[in-house]
Amino acid sequence: MQMTKTYSAGPSTRDEVDALPGLTVLEFGTPWCGYCQISQPMLAKAFEPLPAMRHLKIEDGKGRPLGRSFGVKIWPTVILLRDGHEIARLTRPSSVSAIAEMLASTVPQGEF
Repeated sequence: MQMTKTYSAGPSTRDEVDALPGLTVLEFGTPWCGYCQISQPMLAKAFEPLPAMRHLKIEDGKGRPLGRSFGVKIWPTVILLRDGHEIARLTRPSSVSAIAEMLASTVPQGEF
């Protein structure tokens, strides 16, 4: 799966997220958030070598409990899950290398 380019409501419940098998990247933000817009080219570059990585770009905000269940307070927040369990988190990524390091440090070699 390639990097998702548009925000969606995403999975509707935390139970659905917790049930996702394997590795998943959750990206919480909004299309109008300046920080979210700035991070998009960096995220895209970091995802290039990981075409099989599941990426869910979830629109967050008032009335959307999924982000609250993960304690999201700042956008964008990128959370890496393995079998529904958080293993890494990055808030307002500032470089491709920061994102790539988060992904590489938690993905066993050969998993993708």
